[in-house]
Amino acid sequence: MDIKFQDTQANTTEQLDSTKQLFDSKPPVTFSVAEAVVKILEEMGVEYAFGVSGGAIAPVWAALHQSSIQVLHFRHEAGAAFAAVEAYFASDRPVVVFTTTGPGITNALTGLLAARWEGAKVIFVSASTSAPQRGRWACQETSTYTMPSAGIFTSGPIFHYATTLERSDELPEVAQRIALGLARPGGFVAHISIPTNIQTSSVNTSLPRVTLSHGLVTVSEETIAECVRLLSEGPFAIWVGFGARGAAKEIRQLAEKTGAAVMCSPRAKGIFPEDHPQFVGVTGFGGHESVLRYMQEYRPLRTLVLGTRLGERTSLLLPVMIPLGGFLHVDIDPEIPGTAYPSAETFAIPSDIKVFVKGLLKHFLQHPVQLTKPILPRPKHSIINPRTHGKVRPVVLMDAIQRLIVEGSDVLVMTESSSSSAWGNYMLRFAKPHRYRNCSGFASMGHMTTGVVGAALARRDKTVAIVGDGAMLMNNEISTAVKYQIPVVWIVLNDGHYNMCDRGMAMLGFQGVDAEIPQTDFVKIACGMGADGIRVERELDIEASLEKAMAAIAPFVVDVVIDSTQFAPIESRILNLIAESETNYCY
Repeated sequence: MDIKFQDTQANTTEQLDSTKQLFDSKPPVTFSVAEAVVKILEEMGVEYAFGVSGGAIAPVWAALHQSSIQVLHFRHEAGAAFAAVEAYFASDRPVVVFTTTGPGITNALTGLLAARWEGAKVIFVSASTSAPQRGRWACQETSTYTMPSAGIFTSGPIFHYATTLERSDELPEVAQRIALGLARPGGFVAHISIPTNIQTSSVNTSLPRVTLSHGLVTVSEETIAECVRLLSEGPFAIWVGFGARGAAKEIRQLAEKTGAAVMCSPRAKGIFPEDHPQFVGVTGFGGHESVLRYMQEYRPLRTLVLGTRLGERTSLLLPVMIPLGGFLHVDIDPEIPGTAYPSAETFAIPSDIKVFVKGLLKHFLQHPVQLTKPILPRPKHSIINPRTHGKVRPVVLMDAIQRLIVEGSDVLVMTESSSSSAWGNYMLRFAKPHRYRNCSGFASMGHMTTGVVGAALARRDKTVAIVGDGAMLMNNEISTAVKYQIPVVWIVLNDGHYNMCDRGMAMLGFQGVDAEIPQTDFVKIACGMGADGIRVERELDIEASLEKAMAAIAPFVVDVVIDSTQFAPIESRILNLIAESETNYCY
């Protein structure tokens, strides 16, 4: 069984047609189903498998260990799934998550939903109860008697493709559907559940020969020409999203050629240099006031949206973000344009971002535009000197991280979904893509405290996660990083609070709620697991502590006792909640 990767340019229909030539008969070779499944995954480009073992998944687990796939045994299934998401984005290769029956499956679901929201390619392999045992209260029974099948074992909002493999002769169809999913643009999350007795059964059919054809979604010259016409009618802005991360060079060329103002979603920081004079700021959660000033004072005729859903974490769904003449919205998913702002005029362009921007550049090079260069609003960054007394102010910590880690190294910096993300979005500045990650989609606490392990492994380099004490207590994989000596640094904003919840409730007018956490010593926890760490209680000690963390070989925790009276820049999010006039608040 071999796999060939072909680079083609085709529309979606042509891509699917080219991928359907998946099978080629070969002399039968005796494999168990578990071994066959692992071989299929192995030759589809899977390098890593993360999970938690159990008796019901033992044959698959053993087969994984006998393959070229690197297997990591995590401490919690959700942590394994979050790590798989970030390993995918760090490597651009599909990652396997494996679990046993029952709670193994349900524990992993939060991370797998995050994979779907974030647009990762993750293949979930679980065990299910053997047919003769179903309905008889087997240990951790996983069947229609004990668990809902819709959504978990069927395709839907969680999984693009899901099935229970009941017979070995179903393998060719399963392999075909996985291959089609992996070849499609964007994310793909699949679930293959295999009863324990089927895992050990022999394969009675030839293993499939799989060809993955990676096509690019393109548009016609007529569509490009129409976009050029619309953008040439007046000033326009470029709104860069995470889906445009492969087109950083082309986007910069387009901006400089046309004089367009550029803003970005929180996940897209660094795709367009944040120190560029045409950059007006980060939008949405933890975003910059300069963006709102730009939209109020220099409202563009149109906005070219590149690879973002424009959801609440990106736009706060604010009406002020709608340009006078509407959006030109480019995305590989044709269902995304127009969903966040359904009342706004939207020209939807389903296309690969890089291919589309190259097409625009070609036209603008042939027909130069008259550049207008107004003095655009820019994000303001003030240097705050460390003080000699009191707890650490987050602004001082973030300023040190900017100088010593962002500017002083090439490591990936990741931020948790709550206050840590707001601080990172607002204060950290990146001049290159692939240096910053936050989870602005599903936004689950614990995503980056565990995801950082997968990212560091796939990057084969030190990786830094900025997290809160609440997330660090909820879900971390320090022990896993120690086991495999993965060079992770956790910087914990330790204020003894669910800070964003506390601040949000106060702004919403609710009093007397309990959002405090007993003060935790994360250095003691880290050392107890075999990692190293340092506690920071004064601003004067920040730089030396960060330098020690960056020089460390082992996993390292920087436990920063921060001033809980210093609130993260989340006011726009809370004001948006108030504007909704609803009672089902969430932070």
